[in-house]
Amino acid sequence: MIAKLKFLLGLCAITVFMTSCNKIGGSGALGVSGKPSSVNVGNSSTVTGIGYNQKGGFQVDKKFSGQVAGPNLVFIEGGRFTMGSLQEDVIGIHDNIERTVSVQSFYMDETEIANVHYLEYLYSVQKDSTLDFYESALPDTTVWLNDLAFNDPYVEQYLRFPGFRMYPVVGVSWKQATDYCVWRTAAINQRLAGQGSSSPAKKLSKKAAAASSSATRANAPARLTIESGRILPAYRLPTEAEWEYAAKAMIGTQQQDENQANQRIYPWDGPSLRESSGKKQGMMLANFKRGRGDYAGIAGKSNDGSMTTAEIYKYAPNDFGLYQMAGNVNEWVMDLYRPLSFQDFNDLNPARRNDKLDKASRYDSKNNNSLIDNKVRVYKGGSWADVAYWLAPGTRRYLDEDSATATIGFRCAMISAGMNK
Repeated sequence: MIAKLKFLLGLCAITVFMTSCNKIGGSGALGVSGKPSSVNVGNSSTVTGIGYNQKGGFQVDKKFSGQVAGPNLVFIEGGRFTMGSLQEDVIGIHDNIERTVSVQSFYMDETEIANVHYLEYLYSVQKDSTLDFYESALPDTTVWLNDLAFNDPYVEQYLRFPGFRMYPVVGVSWKQATDYCVWRTAAINQRLAGQGSSSPAKKLSKKAAAASSSATRANAPARLTIESGRILPAYRLPTEAEWEYAAKAMIGTQQQDENQANQRIYPWDGPSLRESSGKKQGMMLANFKRGRGDYAGIAGKSNDGSMTTAEIYKYAPNDFGLYQMAGNVNEWVMDLYRPLSFQDFNDLNPARRNDKLDKASRYDSKNNNSLIDNKVRVYKGGSWADVAYWLAPGTRRYLDEDSATATIGFRCAMISAGMNK
């Protein structure tokens, strides 16, 4: 009984002590460790004791509860992985030798950007931008043309006909994809900040309209700053390392103590390109070209159901929840192409976006002795027109940043701000 009483008295003493500390230090809402965190920063500074949000003092937005996941984004927990090609280099390029790198946590679109998404973008820029910029944003629909094939209907129909709404947009250059990311950032943050109005406009007299406009300006909330935490970081193209890490999705092979059961050639386990069990046993796991002249198999027993592209949700997602990270369309990534990137990489968040170390002058593109210069960008993933070799996340190809084809699309990525994993 005495021991129990001593224990209770001890608890009371600790409680009184902690309460007095909180009043002195002003920590307010505390984290799990009993200390302030980025989400629960407290009522006052732990280094000066000065209260936050006092009149005329330092302002801290305490409504922040963590980064909001933007529309269509999936959280990708960062980690270490073996970047590079795990299959035989049959072409003999040797431009993606295996090496260990680490990638910080980030967000990535769960799907490729579809036609309907890109049409939304075109609608917006047509209203708010110059005619020159609108025309520069238009996809090149002539990528479907071929002198020895009748793909002409795709030129007019693929982008705009409703039947293709959820098919991946193609004919988009690296530069156009980058511009789309900039627009998407602004569009979503404007919506999050509540700067738009969905109510129908009322017809007012000139005097009333002027008064209303003046009142609106006077009562308009201050523009949200990055410190508020209520606007999203920028959408952008993923780096090559991010894309490859997300495609392999090695999280699905993990065991205890950081061990992994196996490596992955494709975004799924095993060397097979078909479903191994279940109702879809024997069906293809991606949309690709099985062999010369074979884009989808025979009628009534189609192996992937798509002669060209397929809808963006058609195949099962990988272990990160990402759809079509192999096949359907290749995807642009941020990186400048260099065949020796694996030799001079940074092993944390590697990316190549400049002319450092492996300079373009070494390749003599000016005299047409090479296609490599400071405008060629990496694309990855394989497409409906590619054989299985290119479905492996470790393979890589490149194309001029102003060029477009019927086999390349894109998806966006975003930093996961404040995640230390």
